Amino acid sequence: AFESNGRGHVINSRLEQYSPLFAWRFTGTFKKYGDRHTPNYFLNNTGSEEVNFSIQLEKKWTEKLFMEFYTSSFSTQLGILRGSHIGNLTDLQSAFNRETPFFTEDNFSYEIDAPSQVVLHHLAKAKFRYYISDQQKLELTVASQINNRKEFDIRRSGRSDIPALSLLQLTLNTELKYSHNFKNDWNFIISNQNIITDNSNNPETGILPLIPDYLTWRRGLFSTIQKSIDDTDFNLGVRYDYEHQKVATISDNIPREIIRYDNYFLNFSGLFSIKQNFDNSQSISYNIGLATRNPAVNELYSNGLHQGVSGIEEGYINLIPEKAVKNTIEYKWFPNTNFTLNALAYHQRFQDYIFLNPQDEIRLTIRGAFPVFQYEQTDATIYGLDVSSQFTLSNSFLGMIKYSFLRGNDISNDEPLILMPPNSFYGSMTWQPKADIELSNNYRLEETALEFNYKLVMEQTHLLSEQDFVPAPVGYNLLGLKLSSNMITPHYKVRLFIKADNLLNTSYRDYLNRLRYYADDLGLSITTGLNFKF
Repeated sequence: AFESNGRGHVINSRLEQYSPLFAWRFTGTFKKYGDRHTPNYFLNNTGSEEVNFSIQLEKKWTEKLFMEFYTSSFSTQLGILRGSHIGNLTDLQSAFNRETPFFTEDNFSYEIDAPSQVVLHHLAKAKFRYYISDQQKLELTVASQINNRKEFDIRRSGRSDIPALSLLQLTLNTELKYSHNFKNDWNFIISNQNIITDNSNNPETGILPLIPDYLTWRRGLFSTIQKSIDDTDFNLGVRYDYEHQKVATISDNIPREIIRYDNYFLNFSGLFSIKQNFDNSQSISYNIGLATRNPAVNELYSNGLHQGVSGIEEGYINLIPEKAVKNTIEYKWFPNTNFTLNALAYHQRFQDYIFLNPQDEIRLTIRGAFPVFQYEQTDATIYGLDVSSQFTLSNSFLGMIKYSFLRGNDISNDEPLILMPPNSFYGSMTWQPKADIELSNNYRLEETALEFNYKLVMEQTHLLSEQDFVPAPVGYNLLGLKLSSNMITPHYKVRLFIKADNLLNTSYRDYLNRLRYYADDLGLSITTGLNFKF
């Protein structure tokens, strides 16, 4: 595939084979992008490179015992918009109001300079399934991850090659799950999960780390019971969680001191749902759940520059677990193959909701001037409605529409919740001829489709002007087009596609993208690709 915006090219290959000995699959991907661009200027230093691969093995040892093994390696280098790292307070205030970011040049480049990030992610997972009987099954999963993240800043005296953040995280996961399908449509599951995470920072960066060293143990036990009675389905679930966090932070004051914390959390969660099916074409379901979420280490102890979003983030050590009760009701109607309708309404009430709140502060550091964000807690509600429909206008025209409404309120302070997605609408129309298109005696096109889509994102008006550093951006409209087809030859199948995103090259900024403080979002992008199956 080739994409015009960023002049990116992607190569992906997959080889797989089944044999009586074992089944295997290999997947590999290479991506390279240069500077992206808005309708009016380049987003300098936003290139990226990515190389990854995975290997999956499956083996049937006996009629009752199966094994799966999966391993993957992912590596990427990401440039960060140069215009989002500002040297002084005056320039940062100016950057919030500029139409064109600082450090913008008219020349395209594949080079990635500081600020940038390098991420390495390695995963290995083994899964065993043993069928005790036709109704009973045991599953054991063991997985480990190694994550290494380095962030590079613009540093003086030629030290930009020394990372400002160098983080190594090791994780070990295990899960043992037992399933039993009883008579009379009863289904029972019980599972135990364990996660150990060891996070450490390289002290040779010379900069206090954003996230401190920590070691966490998480243990979870959950069980679900499912039952069907005629046209009614019932589901009941309970969960118990235990977490122990051992954290070592470094004080802000000089001389530096290591401050250690031991945190223990015990939580219970539950879920009940009921679904009623009507005349094979309609169903209505209701869910109520109690969920508890512990504050994460970054929410408690973050203290520094979060480089990827160009902001200083500060944790709050007195955070307590977040509790929520969520109610949802969903209606589905599918009278025939030509029409479906789905509507989902939800309401969630939070006690001690944890969120990242912009502060009325811009801070000057040795790494530049940045806006300050802090993790806080409040009581809150989030409610909304999602509606979608798919329909056929004729034998060759297929349509789809989606609408999403969401509203969040800070009850304790009687104000809107910040960083809530704005309301949006999406629609598409696809022309897909039923008959194949003959090219010659041995060549033809099948599954040809021409899609036109439209996305409307409304302005986030449920917000106070003093809650953020800049006002929420205005709403925007995006048009897209996609043409795809399968070319069938005597020996091969080739899928061809071309698509255009932001077809009208609209200038816009997305409210949930924190780089919107500095620059517009992406302009017109045309992607063309070929999938060759042999």
